Amino acid sequence: MTTLRGRLTAWYTAALAVALIVFGASLYYELQRPSEIELDDRLTLEGSVAIRWLEESHRVLGRLVRPDTAAAPEPDSAQVFDLPSGATLSPSIGAYFESFRDYVIIVDRRGRILFLSDATRDLGFAVVDRLRSEIPPALHPVPPRTLPLDIPGGGVRFTVIPVNNAGDEVGAVLIAAPLTRSSFDPRVLLRAMLVVSPIVLGGAVALAYWLAGTALSPMRLIMDEVDAIKDGRSLHRRVVVPMTNDELARLALTVNGMLARLEQSFSSLHRFTADASHELKTPLMVLRAGVERALTHPGTPPESIGALDETLEQINQMTEMVENLLTLARADEGRAPLSVEQVDLRELIADATETAGLLAEGGGITVTSASPDRPVLLSVDRSRIRELLLNLVTNAIKYTPSGGSVSIELEDLGQSVVLTVRDTGIGVAPGDLPHIFERFWRADPARSRTGDRPGVGLGLSITKWIAEAHGGSIGVQSRPGRGTTFSVTLPRGDEPPADVLPGHRISNPHPAFTDS
Repeated sequence: MTTLRGRLTAWYTAALAVALIVFGASLYYELQRPSEIELDDRLTLEGSVAIRWLEESHRVLGRLVRPDTAAAPEPDSAQVFDLPSGATLSPSIGAYFESFRDYVIIVDRRGRILFLSDATRDLGFAVVDRLRSEIPPALHPVPPRTLPLDIPGGGVRFTVIPVNNAGDEVGAVLIAAPLTRSSFDPRVLLRAMLVVSPIVLGGAVALAYWLAGTALSPMRLIMDEVDAIKDGRSLHRRVVVPMTNDELARLALTVNGMLARLEQSFSSLHRFTADASHELKTPLMVLRAGVERALTHPGTPPESIGALDETLEQINQMTEMVENLLTLARADEGRAPLSVEQVDLRELIADATETAGLLAEGGGITVTSASPDRPVLLSVDRSRIRELLLNLVTNAIKYTPSGGSVSIELEDLGQSVVLTVRDTGIGVAPGDLPHIFERFWRADPARSRTGDRPGVGLGLSITKWIAEAHGGSIGVQSRPGRGTTFSVTLPRGDEPPADVLPGHRISNPHPAFTDS
């Protein structure tokens, strides 16, 4: 089970199944004992009646066994049940035992059968012989106990009672009753439980699933609300606190408190970034103007020209970083409006190709482009899309060695437009791809900020924001040594999407600046 609702249902069903097993076993045991006691009482009563009848008959008649061979049983019957040469219990005495509900066997002092009730004869030789073997040779009493037999019901409950005052011929009486003769058969209960238990468990599963869903419905609402907030644009929203004063209500309050602290931290961070970027622009402009004047002044010593050039380069990089930070800060705060208009994207592709050709000319890199023959019109911010393309082609040229190639492609898919920038450069390791759009992130050592590939690591963050601000997305595929491909998908519609109107906030901001 992968959901909490499923696990709760499984646990509830398992607990109910264990409870049913324990309850059924206990009930079976408790009901089995009274049924055995009932059978034992009946066997004891019938045995006492049989003994009294035999003793009273002997006192009146003097002899109970009739050795008359003419009245002996059929030969095969005598052989089967080992009756001693026609010696049987007197018919007038034996007829009384036919009224007993249970099986009756009467043996002489030597253990030979004198009488079998009709019900006992119906059991067959094997069963009768098995019963007779339970009569001890010493003819001592056998208390009631269960004997498994191959008969309906699975066995009998029997007792053996010695006969002491009925002459020398009669030795003992065995009374046996089938287990099914009790007023309550525990096996009936067992069969009933086996039939009813699956139905009960099936209903329990449905009930448990419904109860778990009802109990967890507030948590589902909290999850949906948090899922809507996690994009970073809706930290002002709060989850609904259930009116139950239970653990879920406490969880909702805790989440709301965390969101409030996050919103305050994000606001402070965005405000600081925007203010710092804005305040740094003027000093940097003054520094650049001063360095440029020093470079053009005829009195500047030649040995200072190199240091001034390097200083100017660093100032330009810092100015670019400040501009990018200010752009991202305004986007985070929803203060980066887009000037949307109908644009033929082929013009922007041609412009980006021309710029890329100039940048790649000194490095021996081939730049190509491909666009549809017909106009590709899309409602976009011309300057932002141009910035997106320039960021991608600049990045591609920067990481493509001499002799490589960079291609810019425009594809019209009807409902969307795809801009692709592909290079044959050094590529990006698979472990670095998830971080490639993070602010200030650059893979080492290939993306070092020093050497012949300088940069501040904000271009791709801005590119991602521009794509998402237009309702689109950006993806990247790369293999080390095989090059990198960036694909930007922009949706087409008659009206600009709602999330590109002035005041748009990026859908996946990166408030934490990581520097690797």
